[in-house]
Amino acid sequence: MRKSRFTDEQIVGFLKQAEAGLPVKELCRKGGFSDATFYKWRARFGGTEASDARMLREVQAENSKLKKLLAEAHLDIEAFKVGFGVKRQPHRRGARRCARCSTEWASANAGPAALWGCPGPATASPRAPTPEPSS
Repeated sequence: MRKSRFTDEQIVGFLKQAEAGLPVKELCRKGGFSDATFYKWRARFGGTEASDARMLREVQAENSKLKKLLAEAHLDIEAFKVGFGVKRQPHRRGARRCARCSTEWASANAGPAALWGCPGPATASPRAPTPEPSS
Protein backbone atom coordinates (compact mmCIF):
# COMPACT_ATOMS: atom_id res chain seq x y z
CA MET A 1 0.00 0.00 0.00
CA ARG A 2 1.29 3.44 -0.90
CA LYS A 3 2.27 5.63 2.03
CA SER A 4 0.32 8.87 2.35
CA ARG A 5 2.02 12.25 2.05
CA PHE A 6 -0.02 13.41 5.02
CA THR A 7 0.01 12.17 8.60
CA ASP A 8 -3.20 11.19 10.34
CA GLU A 9 -3.04 14.39 12.37
CA GLN A 10 -2.83 16.50 9.21
CA ILE A 11 -5.76 14.66 7.65
CA VAL A 12 -7.88 15.22 10.76
CA GLY A 13 -6.83 18.88 10.64
CA PHE A 14 -8.09 19.18 7.06
CA LEU A 15 -11.38 17.60 8.07
CA LYS A 16 -11.74 20.03 10.98
CA GLN A 17 -11.15 22.97 8.64
CA ALA A 18 -13.91 21.69 6.35
CA GLU A 19 -16.26 21.32 9.32
CA ALA A 20 -15.43 24.91 10.33
CA GLY A 21 -16.84 26.14 7.01
CA LEU A 22 -13.93 26.27 4.57
CA PRO A 23 -15.17 25.16 1.12
CA VAL A 24 -13.94 21.69 0.13
CA LYS A 25 -12.67 22.85 -3.29
CA GLU A 26 -10.55 25.58 -1.72
CA LEU A 27 -9.24 23.25 1.01
CA CYS A 28 -8.25 20.64 -1.58
CA ARG A 29 -6.50 23.24 -3.72
CA LYS A 30 -4.53 24.61 -0.73
CA GLY A 31 -3.66 21.15 0.55
CA GLY A 32 -2.73 19.73 -2.84
CA PHE A 33 -5.08 16.74 -2.91
CA SER A 34 -8.20 15.85 -4.87
CA ASP A 35 -11.84 16.04 -3.86
CA ALA A 36 -12.08 12.24 -4.01
CA THR A 37 -9.20 11.94 -1.55
CA PHE A 38 -10.92 14.36 0.82
CA TYR A 39 -14.16 12.38 0.75
CA LYS A 40 -12.28 9.12 1.21
CA TRP A 41 -10.57 10.61 4.27
CA ARG A 42 -13.90 11.89 5.58
CA ALA A 43 -15.39 8.40 5.28
CA ARG A 44 -12.45 6.89 7.12
CA PHE A 45 -11.60 9.53 9.74
CA GLY A 46 -14.88 11.44 10.04
CA GLY A 47 -15.66 12.37 13.63
CA THR A 48 -12.31 11.26 15.07
CA GLU A 49 -9.68 13.20 16.91
CA ALA A 50 -5.99 13.14 16.00
CA SER A 51 -5.16 10.76 18.86
CA ASP A 52 -7.92 8.37 17.74
CA ALA A 53 -6.59 8.39 14.18
CA ARG A 54 -3.08 7.59 15.43
CA MET A 55 -4.45 4.74 17.57
CA LEU A 56 -6.40 3.40 14.58
CA ARG A 57 -3.22 3.26 12.51
CA GLU A 58 -1.36 1.43 15.32
CA VAL A 59 -4.16 -1.12 15.74
CA GLN A 60 -4.22 -1.77 11.98
CA ALA A 61 -0.43 -2.31 11.96
CA GLU A 62 -0.68 -4.74 14.89
CA ASN A 63 -3.55 -6.58 13.19
CA SER A 64 -1.51 -7.09 10.02
CA LYS A 65 1.44 -8.45 12.05
CA LEU A 66 -0.87 -10.90 13.83
CA LYS A 67 -2.35 -12.06 10.52
CA LYS A 68 1.16 -12.77 9.19
CA LEU A 69 2.04 -14.73 12.35
CA LEU A 70 -1.14 -16.78 12.03
CA ALA A 71 -0.43 -17.56 8.38
CA GLU A 72 3.11 -18.69 9.26
CA ALA A 73 1.75 -20.90 12.06
CA HIS A 74 -0.68 -22.55 9.63
CA LEU A 75 2.17 -23.18 7.19
CA ASP A 76 4.21 -24.79 9.97
CA ILE A 77 1.30 -27.04 10.91
CA GLU A 78 0.86 -28.13 7.29
CA ALA A 79 4.59 -28.83 7.01
CA PHE A 80 4.46 -31.04 10.12
CA LYS A 81 1.46 -32.92 8.76
CA VAL A 82 3.26 -33.57 5.47
CA GLY A 83 6.47 -34.52 7.28
CA PHE A 84 4.77 -37.02 9.59
CA GLY A 85 2.52 -38.42 6.87
CA VAL A 86 -0.82 -37.43 8.38
CA LYS A 87 -3.59 -38.13 5.91
CA ARG A 88 -5.78 -35.15 5.23
CA GLN A 89 -9.48 -35.62 4.79
CA PRO A 90 -11.36 -32.98 2.87
CA HIS A 91 -13.44 -30.81 5.17
CA ARG A 92 -17.08 -30.65 4.28
CA ARG A 93 -19.22 -28.50 6.47
CA GLY A 94 -22.26 -30.32 7.70
CA ALA A 95 -21.28 -33.71 6.27
CA ARG A 96 -22.33 -36.64 8.46
CA ARG A 97 -21.54 -40.29 7.98
CA CYS A 98 -23.49 -43.48 8.49
CA ALA A 99 -22.27 -45.46 11.51
CA ARG A 100 -22.61 -48.81 9.69
CA CYS A 101 -21.11 -48.17 6.28
CA SER A 102 -19.42 -44.74 6.49
CA THR A 103 -21.33 -43.39 3.52
CA GLU A 104 -22.22 -39.72 3.71
CA TRP A 105 -25.80 -38.76 4.34
CA ALA A 106 -27.56 -36.64 1.78
CA SER A 107 -27.57 -33.57 4.04
CA ALA A 108 -26.70 -32.49 7.54
CA ASN A 109 -30.40 -32.50 8.43
CA ALA A 110 -30.90 -36.10 7.34
CA GLY A 111 -31.49 -38.43 10.23
CA PRO A 112 -32.19 -42.13 10.67
CA ALA A 113 -34.60 -42.03 7.73
CA ALA A 114 -31.59 -41.57 5.49
CA LEU A 115 -30.26 -44.89 6.77
CA TRP A 116 -33.27 -46.95 5.67
CA GLY A 117 -31.65 -47.60 2.33
CA CYS A 118 -28.22 -48.22 3.90
CA PRO A 119 -26.43 -51.01 2.03
CA GLY A 120 -24.61 -52.17 5.15
CA PRO A 121 -20.87 -52.30 5.79
CA ALA A 122 -18.74 -51.25 2.83
CA THR A 123 -16.70 -54.47 3.08
CA ALA A 124 -19.71 -56.78 2.86
CA SER A 125 -20.53 -58.09 -0.57
CA PRO A 126 -24.11 -57.87 -1.69
CA ARG A 127 -25.98 -61.05 -1.01
CA ALA A 128 -27.42 -62.97 -3.91
CA PRO A 129 -31.02 -64.00 -3.42
CA THR A 130 -31.29 -67.55 -2.16
CA PRO A 131 -32.91 -69.89 -4.66
CA GLU A 132 -36.30 -71.18 -3.64
CA PRO A 133 -36.56 -74.94 -3.33
CA SER A 134 -38.40 -76.45 -6.26
CA SER A 135 -41.15 -78.89 -5.51
